Amino acid sequence: MIMRFILFLSIAVVLFGLEPIVALHKVPVNEEKARLGKELFFDASLSKDNSVGCISCHNIYDGGADPRIVSVGYGARRGNIQSPTVLNAVFNFRQFWNGRAKDLYEQAKGPLLNPVEHNMTPELVVQRVKVNKEYVKQFVQFYPDGVTFENVIDAIVEFEKTLVTPSKFDRYLEGKGSLTQKELKGYHLFKQFGCISCHNGINVGGNSFAKIGFFQSYDTDKVYPDRYAVTKNPLDKNVYKVPTLRNIELTAPYFHDGGAKTLKSAIKIMGDRNLGIALDPEQIDAIEEFLKTLTGKLPKIAYE
Repeated sequence: MIMRFILFLSIAVVLFGLEPIVALHKVPVNEEKARLGKELFFDASLSKDNSVGCISCHNIYDGGADPRIVSVGYGARRGNIQSPTVLNAVFNFRQFWNGRAKDLYEQAKGPLLNPVEHNMTPELVVQRVKVNKEYVKQFVQFYPDGVTFENVIDAIVEFEKTLVTPSKFDRYLEGKGSLTQKELKGYHLFKQFGCISCHNGINVGGNSFAKIGFFQSYDTDKVYPDRYAVTKNPLDKNVYKVPTLRNIELTAPYFHDGGAKTLKSAIKIMGDRNLGIALDPEQIDAIEEFLKTLTGKLPKIAYE
């Protein structure tokens, strides 16, 4: 069934010139509220021991993910899965690797309340924010009920919604720029081999679940919070949300377990395990060049 879909999509793309990837667009935001959210995103006082902020595991200046295999949170406790990028996350159909959060609002609560990450409670979050008089002043300005846990989350999400990173490839899609011969070859191979069956749409992923290790098993000696952890359906074991490929050049290590240290190795593994194709070095190199065109530019608010 999956192979038929891949074949159908690949043929449709080739014969009818369909573009499986959509150019990025900005999301409407309240800029002033987003600036408050940015301050909160960077604020380590929103962790019980004042050791981590959202930025600690989602460095927006380096791909929006974590260069460590797992992140380190409260009391130097270690996480159980690789931190995905927060850049362009507003376009994901679900949040977290196993999709347990329906949107950014649910997702933002998770790390704050997780005993391994920020180890906070809603009450403690409110207490920490109220200590800062400037925060209180801004919350009163933007929210009739002032500082509440829900309003803190809303402000953080407002900032995250600004993290849209248009790239060279978006300019190409809009007819405002061009790709090199090698980049175009990589894009052609990306479509021809069926990578676009999962990595498509505005976020080049982030809009479906897929099993890692479809043609060859992806063995690991650890248990990760996969889709099965949410659904308890045995068919969902080793199934994860398809990650966005935007800014993928910057977000090593790759996969839920950080098992691929380089982009080339990630491409090779996905060819072997999920496409059943032994990609040669020249093909891997071309696909990598295409993927690098998805590296985007942060919005102005990130540097203000």
